[in-house]
Amino acid sequence: MRGAGLWQLRQTLTRRLSSSRPKSRSFASDADLKKTSLYDFHVENGGKMVPFAGWSMPIQYKDSIMDSTLNCRANGSLFDVSHMCGLSLTGKDAIKFLEKLVIADVAGLRPGTGTLTVFTNEKGGAIDDSVVTKVTEDHIYLVVNAGCRDKDLAHIGEHMEAFKGKGGDVKWHIHDERSLLALQGPLSGSVLQLLTKDDLSKMYFGEFKTLDINGSHCYLTRTGYTGEDGFEISVPSENAVDLAKAILEKSEGKVRLTGLGARDSLRLEAGLCLYGNDMEQHITPVEAGLTWAIGKRRRAEGGFLGAEVILKQLEEGPKIRRAGFFSSGPPPRSHSEIVSSSGENIGEVTSGGFSPCLKKNIAMGYVKSGLHKPGTEVKVVVRGKSYDAVVTKMPFVATKYYKPS
Repeated sequence: MRGAGLWQLRQTLTRRLSSSRPKSRSFASDADLKKTSLYDFHVENGGKMVPFAGWSMPIQYKDSIMDSTLNCRANGSLFDVSHMCGLSLTGKDAIKFLEKLVIADVAGLRPGTGTLTVFTNEKGGAIDDSVVTKVTEDHIYLVVNAGCRDKDLAHIGEHMEAFKGKGGDVKWHIHDERSLLALQGPLSGSVLQLLTKDDLSKMYFGEFKTLDINGSHCYLTRTGYTGEDGFEISVPSENAVDLAKAILEKSEGKVRLTGLGARDSLRLEAGLCLYGNDMEQHITPVEAGLTWAIGKRRRAEGGFLGAEVILKQLEEGPKIRRAGFFSSGPPPRSHSEIVSSSGENIGEVTSGGFSPCLKKNIAMGYVKSGLHKPGTEVKVVVRGKSYDAVVTKMPFVATKYYKPS
């Protein structure tokens, strides 16, 4: 059964990652794919490269996806996430401008802190999700998803030109000169501490710093996409391989290179959304269960795209809600139908698979409001057959975000 579970896990992840690629890139040849500055390093270390969002990225290394997932939770993982797009907004009106596009209370953040937010459209739907950091009162740093880069930059650029045309002071810089590494897991803090003089024990989850790491000037955010303690490190691309080697060496083999496959299983266990699966342009932050990301002041004032729709949902409640599920039978897949005990269609799965940590099927999806409450018994349809499932709280695996004592 363990072998079957591993096979199902890899197949599910491969299908999910494939479905997340922009359709225009579905048949891209290797020559069409962009490569991060660590591409040769991945290949040298046994990385199995696959197309993802127009990039050639490692889905796994020598370890199985199962083992990589478990090692991240027990020790640590190092991910190359340089395909994602980092950018800075600067100027005295940078915050005012950004708050027209996102739901977060950016002005209310303390300098050096960040939060998850959502770019919305005029209908309140999610254009993308992003971690946004208030570096200073006139400098905002954010990272957007690789598959959304083109539409995000077009969206931001269009609104920026209109904003500047009315006298607003804001400009941007896209950090294509930098690479992005994600160090995740319980050993991440102690390992990274060996490469910097700054005291990381005082840096809590969500905090941002600029500092020297392994001799390179880096942007460091204590954040991640696994539910574990960890960091995202923006490093000059010419220093990225040296930094990756140093992290792996200092961990004495406990932190391992890890690919997109385990990254996806880790984020699903942590109950985190994957844009293109669990969030789309027709899904609002309220429906996605991200109400907490809408700042209190923003709820009172609005002022962002789609605010009328979102504030109405906050008052009246949405018609659908994202929920988590445990299920029997084969692991559910994206678009698997969710039905009531009487066979009525009540929603569909957006992400699903076999949890390496829990050794059971987990999934998330959208159901009619009222049927999203934990303990609600439903069924999921996989390859034409119905299997028992139950709504459960998320995250499926408890998060371990760092807070200084």
